[in-house]
Order: sequence, then C-alpha cells, then structure tokens
Amino acid sequence: MRKYHLIFIYGLIAIQFVLLFILIAQKNGYGGLGQKFQNQEGGRISVRPDVSLFPLPENLEFAGEEVPLDQPDILERWEREIYVNVSWESNTLLMMKRAGKYLPRIREILVENHIPKDFQYVALVESGLRNVVSPAGARGFWQFLEGTAKQYGLEVNEEVDERYHWEKATSAACQYFQDSYDRFGNWTSVAASYNMGRRGLTRRMNDQIMPDYYGLLLNEETSRYVFRVLAFKEIFENPGYYGYNIRDKDKYHLPTFRNIRVTNSIDDLAKWAREQNSTYKELKLYNPWLRTGQLTLKKGEEYEIKLPKK
Repeated sequence: MRKYHLIFIYGLIAIQFVLLFILIAQKNGYGGLGQKFQNQEGGRISVRPDVSLFPLPENLEFAGEEVPLDQPDILERWEREIYVNVSWESNTLLMMKRAGKYLPRIREILVENHIPKDFQYVALVESGLRNVVSPAGARGFWQFLEGTAKQYGLEVNEEVDERYHWEKATSAACQYFQDSYDRFGNWTSVAASYNMGRRGLTRRMNDQIMPDYYGLLLNEETSRYVFRVLAFKEIFENPGYYGYNIRDKDKYHLPTFRNIRVTNSIDDLAKWAREQNSTYKELKLYNPWLRTGQLTLKKGEEYEIKLPKK
C-alpha cells in the first residue's frame, strides 16, 4: 500500500509541475506546443501563427507585354490571384506534378506555331490539364466548344472527339490565338478573348471606347482571367520562392509510346488492345479521344493510336 501511496504523491507533484510550466509558457506568450505567438492589439494572445504577406515582383509582363501594376485596381486583381493560388497548396502542387506529363510538349507546339510560351498557362487556367467538361459543354485541356473545335479542324462525332486529343487540341488553340492576334494586335487581348470570345471582347471595346484589356470594365470571370494566367506563370517559373520544392523526379511523366497506324475499322477496341499486347485501360487512358468501344473508318481514313512500349 505504501508503494501505491508514494506513486500517487509523485503523480500529484508531476501534475503540479506541468501546470506551472503551462502558466509560465502562457505568461511569456507561448502556445500549447511551445510555439511563441505574437501579442495582438489589446494584449490578447494569438491563437495561431501569423499569416504574413510576402514580397511580390514589382514588374510583371505577359508575352512581353507589361502589366500596369501602378494602377490600384490592377494591383488588387493581381494580388488576389497570386495569394489565392500560392495558398491553395494541394491544387497547385498537383498541377505542378501533372504538368510534367504535358507542358514540355505543349511548349514545343506553341513555339512551332509562333505563339508565345506564356500561353501554356492558359491551359492550366482552362482545365488544370485535365479532360474536364464545362456546364456549356466545352471539353478537353483547351475547353473547346463543339462548333469552334470543328472550325479549327478537330473531329467531333460519336466515336471520336479530338478535343480530348491534347496535342491536336493544342495545335487548334494555336490557330485560334493567331486569328485573335490578327484581330486585336496584342497578346493580352488574345488571352482575354479566349475566355469571353472575340466578339464579346470586341463589343466591350467598342462600347467603352477602350482597346486595352486593363482599361475595360468586364464581367468578374474575364476580369480575373488574365491575372489567373499571370499567377500560374509566376508560381511555375519561381516555384522555390513560393515554397514549392518539387524535383523533376517528383513530377508525373508519360511513358515511352509506340505509335500504331490504324487504316481499318476496329469493331472491338478491348480485343484489339489485347492483340497489341496492351489493355483497354491503357488504350483509353492515353487515347481519350476514342469515345466508344469501337472505331469506324471511312475509305481513305486513318488514325494513330498511342500505346506504351513494353
């Protein structure tokens, strides 16, 4: 009994020491895990660490065109997008990893078509490099509507939808950008028009007698659009500065492909994939433009299907 009595006494002494330590820590401005918090106005102790602003670049440009950060509303719109996306760690982190699969080739296609490389970040804003579908029915990385897709040479039917062929869709987007540049004469307006359409942007310019995107009063989505592109450009080009320390081996990468030329109809794509020493899952994963379980070719037609090398 004496043994348990001593244990009880020692336990009480230990509890007293713990309580004394907590009181001293609180008096000196420390949180529960030994983290010191700053006193706020009125002498109250902060319940969480400070959230601090971080320095942003004083100069900003898109496709070689300067952003007028000296204008208060422009600065505020820019800061909204950069702070939101830097702080949305999970989304930005996953896009950086996903970009390893697609952005290198997207940049190549942009350069081949004489489009500024900054337009790679338009795809991030449009889809996050995923084959998403908008409420209006726009699809793929570049969010083409069916009519616009066909206008720029993409095939869209029940079995084939090349809006999901990210390389062909990137080439089509380049044609759209060039046509827009021929109309507006500057790349910032080209980016804005990709969101609201060329006619919509032209109408706002005419109504407001203002040819400059930064001087227009626009709907919230288009008003934020270019600044979202700028935010991704800044973060992706300076990841370490914003706390994203991702190595190349941490990113996702596409496998090495073998390209199979198809000149005849395929009644059963699952069976055909097995005959190619692959699987239906791999077939659809790397060729999402194939929308059904078969592929019907007209006379003279041919397609190229990508499958991983074994």
